[in-house]
This record gives sequence, structure tokens and C-alpha cells, in this order.
Amino acid sequence: MVKNDNKRYMVNAQRLCLRELYTAATRVEGKNTNILRQIRTELAPDIPVTVVFIRHRSKKNEWLAILSTDLSLTAQEIIRIYRMRWDIEVFFKCAKSLLRLQKEFQSRSYDLLVSHTTIVFTRYVLLAWQHRQSTDQRSIGGLFYLLCDEVGTLDWAVALQQLLDLINEIATKAGKKITNLIQRQLQPSYIRAYLAISICES
Repeated sequence: MVKNDNKRYMVNAQRLCLRELYTAATRVEGKNTNILRQIRTELAPDIPVTVVFIRHRSKKNEWLAILSTDLSLTAQEIIRIYRMRWDIEVFFKCAKSLLRLQKEFQSRSYDLLVSHTTIVFTRYVLLAWQHRQSTDQRSIGGLFYLLCDEVGTLDWAVALQQLLDLINEIATKAGKKITNLIQRQLQPSYIRAYLAISICES
């Protein structure tokens, strides 16, 4: 993110401030209306950069500038990478300000520093997990895959035997005629006639 300070950018041998650079930049056409303009310029001394101007989220009439030294990236890629880096900045801000990463312990021991940093990061992980559990509306897709794995490991012959046992249990609770009919149809010779299986005997 570029601040609107005294920094100057070279465009056609002219030294421009950030607001003048916004005026000189070309508009970005496309579906994403939040990307306003983009320009390739130079920082002193002779450092080529790409500056992307995006719409301010809370102040629609203002813009923000993002600078990248990787000239091969598109405006969308620059914004995507900056969004990931911003999440990291928020993490460090929370760790320092709220979880007291710098102020809770003062020591020159390397082991203590590593231990304290691990404790602080563990706190953050637990808080982030709790926040996701209470606010994330996504479906529990992992449960679907677990059930698929369980079904995949279930043997076909075992599944058929369980089905036969279930039908037998239901037949014992039915009337005498229906019970006899079901039991005749559950005989191995009857099932073999309708299913292409070699072994049905229990």
C-alpha cells in the first residue's frame, strides 16, 4: 500500500506525486469496477514498478494505491497477493496488540522467546478456530467424504447379509402369510435366480 506522501514517480521524464500519477494513469476496463486505474512507472533510482489504484471500500469517492515491483503480474493478481499479505499484517497486529507478543515477557533467552511466541500463536489459533465455528456458514463437507470412505470400506457381501438380517427381523413381526412369503424369497436358490452371484449361502 502506497501512502500519499512526498514520494515522486517518473513518468515521461516528469516527477509526479501520487495524485498526479492517478491522473496520468489509464483506466482499467472490465467487470471489476473496484479497479480504477493502472500505470507502469519508475521509483528513484530507476526502479520499475506497477501502481494499481483501487476504490476505497468505505469511502467510495476516494482511492487507494497498491505498488508492485513484479511487472509480470496483472492488476487482479496484485490485489489478490496484497489481500493475502494484509491478512498476515492483521495477524501480527493482533498478536502484538491483543495477545501481548512483545510485552508479556522480556528476556534474552532464545528458548524463552521461542516458547512465548509458540504460546501466543497457539492462543491466536484457538481464538481463530472458535471464531470460525461461531460465524462460518459453510457446510460440513468433510463429513460427506468421511461417509463416502466408510461406505467404500463396507464389503458387498457383508452389506447383503446385513440387508437379509434386517428383512428377516421385519418378517418376524409381520403376519404368518407374509412371513412365510418373505422367508421363501430369502432362500439362497431364489436369490441366485435373480442375482448374478456365485455364493449366497450363509
